[in-house]
Amino acid sequence: MVLIRNRLAASLSAALLGAAALVAVPTPAQAANLLTNPGFESGTLSGWTCTGGLGSVVSSPVHGGAKALAGAASASDNAKCAQTVSVQPNTTYTLSGWVRGAYVYLGVDGGGSAWTPSAASYQQLSVSFTTGASQTSATVYTHGWYGQGTYYADDISLDGPGGGGGDTQAPSAPANLQSTGRTASSVSLSWGAASDNVGVTGYDVYQGATKVTTVTGTGATVGGLAASTAYTFTVKARDAAGNVSPASNAVTVTTEAGGGGGTGFKQAAPYLYLGWGDPPSATSVMSATGIKTFTMAFILSSGGCNPAWDGQRPLTGGVDQSTITAIRNAGGDVVPSIGGWQGNKLGPNCSTPEALAGAYQKVIDAYGLKSIDVDIENTDEFENAVVQDRILNALKTVKANNPGLRTILTFGTSTTGPTSWGNRLIEQSKALNANIDVFTIMPFDFGGGADMYGSTVNAANGLKNKLKAVYGWDDATAYAHVGISGMNGLSDQQETTTPATWTQIRDWANTHHIARLAFWSVNRDRGCPGGGVVENCSGISQTDWQFTRITAGFTG
Repeated sequence: MVLIRNRLAASLSAALLGAAALVAVPTPAQAANLLTNPGFESGTLSGWTCTGGLGSVVSSPVHGGAKALAGAASASDNAKCAQTVSVQPNTTYTLSGWVRGAYVYLGVDGGGSAWTPSAASYQQLSVSFTTGASQTSATVYTHGWYGQGTYYADDISLDGPGGGGGDTQAPSAPANLQSTGRTASSVSLSWGAASDNVGVTGYDVYQGATKVTTVTGTGATVGGLAASTAYTFTVKARDAAGNVSPASNAVTVTTEAGGGGGTGFKQAAPYLYLGWGDPPSATSVMSATGIKTFTMAFILSSGGCNPAWDGQRPLTGGVDQSTITAIRNAGGDVVPSIGGWQGNKLGPNCSTPEALAGAYQKVIDAYGLKSIDVDIENTDEFENAVVQDRILNALKTVKANNPGLRTILTFGTSTTGPTSWGNRLIEQSKALNANIDVFTIMPFDFGGGADMYGSTVNAANGLKNKLKAVYGWDDATAYAHVGISGMNGLSDQQETTTPATWTQIRDWANTHHIARLAFWSVNRDRGCPGGGVVENCSGISQTDWQFTRITAGFTG
């Protein structure tokens, strides 16, 4: 694809609060989260006070549940959000929470704090402190830093016994815990309210022995889960004095198979490239063919770990954003493709999985995406074990931070299935628990071969068999994780896929209920028999947008 697929900090010093001296005291037998609205699931700042009116509740990005705190730190205000709670004297407490952003702090007034200079994805902070001999209240806080922009905080917990004296009666156990819904990456739960002599202030949701979220109501959604996996949940109630109930009944839920398997995720999405090839009007193509979704190419590095279209055009405010808006206004959607065969890519330029996840998140946030595609190719990404793992861990992070997001990996193949590097990618996706929804192969540029239908089917079946072997899936589940991304007309290596061949491939894809069908590219979906391998036509005889029209018939 060399000819066709040519793809194109400031320092800060901050004074840290001194850590309070710790006193050796017994750990309370009944620790509980004393904070009101600790995960901001109420959709308000109830219980919290933020300076400058700079705090708000957002639905993305979140760590757990459906809401999180956003603090818009300015040049003159660090957007400090605080809550005061009753505590007991001479007692050790632990404050922890998940934060995201540059120079984010978590601490207690008059005590210690913890901070992070840069968290591209959610990072947990924790600090312990001991109350004074006559102390009965404590004010905990989170804040950003001056001029460093918006920070996020979620699932903040202050563990220890509550103040208020003589209340030692624990609430009753929540009853009738049950699952009310599931996807490939999340489980929704509900339960009956617990009772208490004073009043229940919250519910802690446990996944196995790990507390995963705290809510004030009688329902929660736990995200960041792996597909086709069984999870066991329980819930405990607590009151203002820190008394904790016995656990509810346990419920075990198996998540859906990712990329299909009953989840309804099917994607017909040919590539549209605004960087060359006389890009057509996306909405005109939609009107002429019935296609609804485009794979938008390509997101590269504009220098370091900074995403941009072709490494040059900004994510927002340009032709790419206006095209995406037009597509959505016409009832369609997009999935950006990150990477490709050539160009300065994010995978090698972002030094850690966390940094790469942060770059992906910028793309997700720019467009409110439902899915992203990482086109992992060439020796700098695909044939590089370190970068492969970095990409998989980054996708795992954004999947956890964006419940419902679908992740797609696109890579080359042999005529019989994944190459050794493709096999490694699949094996590592399982080992790292990356929870990839769709593995899309590119069945072209094999090095010759006349039977493009047979080669494509053989390659797709090879992928299906590899997924079965690695994940232990049956045929139907494995097919539901398979994608095909072909090349219409003449390929770089002189293979020919005709409209009739592409129709056969589409029909096979529908029959076997795979997850995704794409091709490279809509720019080339115009006839020019004898025209060779060029950027704005297919090199064969066809009608305009014929391959796109065929692809629109993919239903999975």
